[in-house]
Amino acid sequence: MEKRVFGPTGVSVPVLGQGTWQMEGDDREGAIRSLQVGLDLGLTHVDTAELYGYGEVEELVAEAIAGRRDEVFLVSKVMPNNATYEGTLKACERSLRKLKTDRLDCYLLHWPGAHPLEETLRAFERLRTDGKIRAWGVSNFDVDDLEEVLELVGPGKLACNQVLYHLRERYIEHRVLPWCERHGVALVGYSPFGSGDFPGAESPDGRVLEEVARAHGATPRQVALKFLTRRAPLFAIPKASHEAHTRDNAAADGLRLTGEELARLEAAFPPGPVQRELPVV
Repeated sequence: MEKRVFGPTGVSVPVLGQGTWQMEGDDREGAIRSLQVGLDLGLTHVDTAELYGYGEVEELVAEAIAGRRDEVFLVSKVMPNNATYEGTLKACERSLRKLKTDRLDCYLLHWPGAHPLEETLRAFERLRTDGKIRAWGVSNFDVDDLEEVLELVGPGKLACNQVLYHLRERYIEHRVLPWCERHGVALVGYSPFGSGDFPGAESPDGRVLEEVARAHGATPRQVALKFLTRRAPLFAIPKASHEAHTRDNAAADGLRLTGEELARLEAAFPPGPVQRELPVV
């Protein structure tokens, strides 16, 4: 499985990982099995959050990684309404208990909230100093928010920004991706299949995707994952609650797209307008 250094952490992390959003609604045993198969296949970047099932998914992840914690790059998130200084410390302790671990590899603020960002980041630094987390990052931050983080803590501390990124939603390429490239910050794309908006073969853009996939004996989803991780800061965390889907995701690792194919996909799935808010769903 291809790995890249995750922002300023110095840690090499699989480009393709495993997301767990809404996994509380899936068959529990099937979801656990899918996560475990993913670990077997090298998808060891596992992302969750206290919001997901209000802790239920963290408990599910704990079961999936039991006995294998050292293999996993484990990420969770604090909800913005909990993200005061003290609230962040307490939220992290809750997540550690539910995940049955003594540390997180990265801890994120789930989205910008009403509490002063300085308090949240001060708590993150305290958690890092105490060994409860190895690194910290943010999620759903646009460039203005990222600039505020940089102003508050300086360079070299923000590990990642996790954002919505799929073929039909490429807004981040206008400003967020270039910012992360300039500042050495990992950019993790969630919902890479579009949460129900994946291009079908009956649509013009879907036909292009299908043709590229057919040329490689691959699936359209594998092509999508490869395209969405084509630049150095990019990582993707597709969710899969069935073993077959996990195996399909992992097989994208061996795919190599040509420059011509990348150009065709670029044209088929334009980034859209610049002047709009950062999309989150």
